[in-house]
Amino acid sequence: MRRMRALDKTDPDDPRGFTQQANIHCAYCNGAHDQLGYPGLDLSVHYSWIFFPFHRWYLYFFERILGSLIDDPDFALPYWNWDNDTDNPRGMQFQAIFNNPNSPLYDSFRNQANVPPAVASLSLRNKATEPTQIISENLSIMYNKMIGGVNSATDFMGQPYRAGNQVPPMTDAGTVERGSHIAIHVWVGDPRQPYNEDLGNFYSAARDPVFYAHHSNVDRMWTIWQGIKTRYRKTITDPDYLNASFLFYDEKKRLVRVKAGDCTDNKALGYQYQKVETPWECYRLRKTVLPVMTKEIARGAPGPEKVFPVGLKETVRVVVVKLSKGNADDWLVLEDIQTDCTKLVKFDVFVNDEDDEPGEPDRPGYAGTYAQLPHRVYSSQIKGALKLGLKELYENIDVGDQESVVVTIVPRINGEVVTIGGVKIIPASR
Repeated sequence: MRRMRALDKTDPDDPRGFTQQANIHCAYCNGAHDQLGYPGLDLSVHYSWIFFPFHRWYLYFFERILGSLIDDPDFALPYWNWDNDTDNPRGMQFQAIFNNPNSPLYDSFRNQANVPPAVASLSLRNKATEPTQIISENLSIMYNKMIGGVNSATDFMGQPYRAGNQVPPMTDAGTVERGSHIAIHVWVGDPRQPYNEDLGNFYSAARDPVFYAHHSNVDRMWTIWQGIKTRYRKTITDPDYLNASFLFYDEKKRLVRVKAGDCTDNKALGYQYQKVETPWECYRLRKTVLPVMTKEIARGAPGPEKVFPVGLKETVRVVVVKLSKGNADDWLVLEDIQTDCTKLVKFDVFVNDEDDEPGEPDRPGYAGTYAQLPHRVYSSQIKGALKLGLKELYENIDVGDQESVVVTIVPRINGEVVTIGGVKIIPASR
């Protein structure tokens, strides 16, 4: 890293320099370029099925450049296993190697409150301060985003993004991208800066060296998910996905084009991840002891037609009709979500929670999260629909033969810039 940073001074135009490498993320992520052949349409590698392939290739060439600069072809990027609470030091703490002011791995634009012994919060709940509670929430979120809330390849990878499409809304992101990935960006970013720089904003994120260790763990989540046994097919065969291509400079300063379909197998690219424990795999949300009856907890909550569209200045609680009785394979859909893309935004969704304003995401009724990093697009306000799987959640809350459920939407960060057009339950389509 020291040699890469040295290039910033000796040859600022060298594509292998740290600043030039950091600018790659900004170029692909913040509306810097139009789609080829579609003037006025942003090109973005976030919030869709190309999120994982782009960042894998990005790390691949970054690692090769570092290895070349130190004449070590076997050099490997470390990953920050923020999903693991069992290591010493804990993976869920900021790693000391990045916190030495005299190291090239240091970045002054970080949240100074989130150094050890602080535990990283994947829920971003300011009210959660007890380490054991934060860890419990983190493990629940990891299970939800990797297993419980994933019922198809695009649930995990993200929704299709094709040439000529508008820039994807956050709701098209895969479960990990909009979950733990964004949470760590926000947790490390510096709240003293106007846009939560460095890690807390797309344009500046790669200026922090910890970005690469963070995204190495995000990439590791992709490899772990590929190995989890499921009933759904994980391979994406759509040519628009397989042939999506990106341009990077390699270790010899050559501009090369690579495709999403060529990076599915990390072993084929010449690397594997050191195996460590993944305690979240067995951390399914606890089931309710007794069924929660909708009529008993509704407490006069209205139907969606009387509430939406609504701004999210405060918690919203509505009764939503199910399409069928029992533990059906349903989606909860929050429609026409509109936010200010230049703001950090987060809200949580719960189903049949007894509290009027639920807190912890390690509750049986936790359905999912909307989380958005600040970024720039031509239109700062875009709409999307958030789909949350309910099949396993129905089992957790013992929904039984109830014909409706209570949906609670809790704003966490900047809810005042959020508008939601409606909420409904629909059959899941795969």
